[in-house]
Amino acid sequence: MSELTITTRLPVLKISADQHGWEDDEIVTEYPLTIFLNDEEFATIVCTPADLEEMVIGFLAAEGVIKSYSEIKQLTINEAQGFAYVDLHKETILSQSFYSKRRITSCCGKSRQSFYFFSDARTAKPVESTATVTPAQCMRLMKELQASSDIHRQTGGVHNAALCTPDEVLLQFSDIGRHNALDKIYGKCLRDNISTTDKILVFSGRISSEVLLKAAKIGAGIILSKSAPTDLALQLADELKLTAVGFIRNDKMNVYTQAERILLP
Repeated sequence: MSELTITTRLPVLKISADQHGWEDDEIVTEYPLTIFLNDEEFATIVCTPADLEEMVIGFLAAEGVIKSYSEIKQLTINEAQGFAYVDLHKETILSQSFYSKRRITSCCGKSRQSFYFFSDARTAKPVESTATVTPAQCMRLMKELQASSDIHRQTGGVHNAALCTPDEVLLQFSDIGRHNALDKIYGKCLRDNISTTDKILVFSGRISSEVLLKAAKIGAGIILSKSAPTDLALQLADELKLTAVGFIRNDKMNVYTQAERILLP
């Protein structure tokens, strides 16, 4: 980032059981970015001011606005004013009701119904992935993710997400918004033509339905988290053929869906 900073130092009263006093502390920056699409205001995202181009690309793809990076004619970010200007090669008629209205659908031809937005119904498809991973690899990848985030160590105020193979971390991003971190991965992969087939997402936060849908749109067949899932997220994971693993900590983990991708000794 040329003009913006990710953290700032502020005085804070620190109190422990036996002492207290004022010290400077690193605080994560919260930054609003408004996206204009073909000269029309589309959305405002509150985020960490880093990797903004990747985040905008990933957000537009996750919303179903674009399917590939080649659909973007020009992307310009005014960091000082907090604006992102995106010109597409195609005309776009924006309807906020289309991108935010709830839709109830019988997903994948099954009898029970799942919650979707219209944009999710267009872009979240069952994942076709042959990726497999061992419990030991899951735990090692989680430890690598936690060790690799300088911003989290400095502030404790961001979520981390990484795209991995079973053996290594390929990409890693941080953001105050857990969904933003995943959009940054998605945008990076689209812009740089990085395949997400048979990859693994490693994530620091709770696996909510929104996070699960982002993972499906990215195309990764396995999502690993140190935290808990929600019931709706697990319903969607089952419908969309994702392996959801949570509570990866202290050499333990819970496998909730599509357990065949976890190779047991």
